[in-house]
Amino acid sequence: MLVVGAALLWGTTGTAQQLGPDSSNPATVGALRLLVGGAVLVIIALATRRLRPFAPGNRIAALVCALGIAAYQVTFFAAVARTGVAVGTVVAIGSAPILAAMLGWIVLGERVGVSWVKATTLAITGVYLMVGTSGSVDATGVGLALGAGASYAVYAAGSKQMMRSFHPLGAMAVGFGGGALLLLPFLAAGDTSWLGDPGAWPMVIWLGVATVGLAYVLFGYGLRSTDVGVAATISLAEPLVAALLGLVVLSERPTTLEWLGMAAVVGGLAISVSAPSRMPLRTGPRRRQRPREHGR
Repeated sequence: MLVVGAALLWGTTGTAQQLGPDSSNPATVGALRLLVGGAVLVIIALATRRLRPFAPGNRIAALVCALGIAAYQVTFFAAVARTGVAVGTVVAIGSAPILAAMLGWIVLGERVGVSWVKATTLAITGVYLMVGTSGSVDATGVGLALGAGASYAVYAAGSKQMMRSFHPLGAMAVGFGGGALLLLPFLAAGDTSWLGDPGAWPMVIWLGVATVGLAYVLFGYGLRSTDVGVAATISLAEPLVAALLGLVVLSERPTTLEWLGMAAVVGGLAISVSAPSRMPLRTGPRRRQRPREHGR
């Protein structure tokens, strides 16, 4: 349910951008979102004393997380620009659960079950129906969208590896703080003139604080007791929320296929959430427990 909460916040991203300045640039919006969100996570981690020196293995995982986060922003926006919103979104979001499950198996030794296969198939089908098939199919664009899905999977697996010996707040702060630093050159080279619009900063603050800062705190805590493949499947609630907000806030009218897609995503999420939960990761030394005294 923590991952579901994160996906609900992620789903507000598109609507927030639509309500923001028309002159805003998607690439610089993404970089600013990451910069503000990364700063929020670092401040929270420092205030709660969750940042501490890394072991050598965690330094590698931290670098992997930062690269995955930064690469997702770059590849996703580039994919959408080349192949259109529809195809780019379907390929990026639809490939993420499969690639995340593969990395979880290879790197973390996690196994997916029949419930995951059912839930993921149903949810990806729903996303396909919701987004549709419009848009130009560009081979490079599709490759970039697959790169975005892979970047998300790399970030999720790297975060899970870090949290084997590191607190979720610290892991999120390091990953997103590092990703924001990596994107500073893109922000410096991009067009930021739209920040003078009165509606610019409310949009940037919401995107950074809510859809990165708060959302990834929830995601980090949820990831402690959820396999990365399952978490990626549950994250498919994001386009569902975006579609519902488009209906309520932007007065969009879904087609029959889009309604069926929403129902399929809900069904996939229900299967994922109702599946047996995994034991949470330990983030410290084991404590010896006293034998329980039974009443009988």
